[in-house]
Amino acid sequence: MVLLSVAAAFVARALLVMLFLPFSALDKILNFKQAVGQAAEAIPNRFLATAAIFAGLGVEVLMSLAILTGIADRMAALILAGYCIVTALLWKQFWTQPDFRLKGASRGRDVFWDFLKNLAVAGGFLALAFGANADGFRHFLAHPLASSHPYAPIAKGGA
Repeated sequence: MVLLSVAAAFVARALLVMLFLPFSALDKILNFKQAVGQAAEAIPNRFLATAAIFAGLGVEVLMSLAILTGIADRMAALILAGYCIVTALLWKQFWTQPDFRLKGASRGRDVFWDFLKNLAVAGGFLALAFGANADGFRHFLAHPLASSHPYAPIAKGGA
């Protein structure tokens, strides 16, 4: 039963980060020029756009690994939540699309759904960072770099 619990915790975390590691990170590596081009849409300075891609790659890989291993995973989850929100605001700007409408074909509506998905993933990371109850935020503030010990078995009779 302990092995099944550990496997379930790992699978839940892997599903949460798989968007970033391996997929988005690999896409940035394989399509680096296109990634910089996309970044340049929000950051006109080419040097800063390139730096943003490298920073994003670092965040995606390092924070995902922290979440998978449980090492400072709560802070990593908070960083990835912020990353999701920032990328939604910079690259999922549905409000700038000239054809945004709720019915019929609309590029704006497609971008809107991507925006909401980014926010939903951010919510999942915030739940991981702060826990499932109201006391989690206080605990996070007291120990922001602490591990959540995701693979430690709960003692019998514990909650």
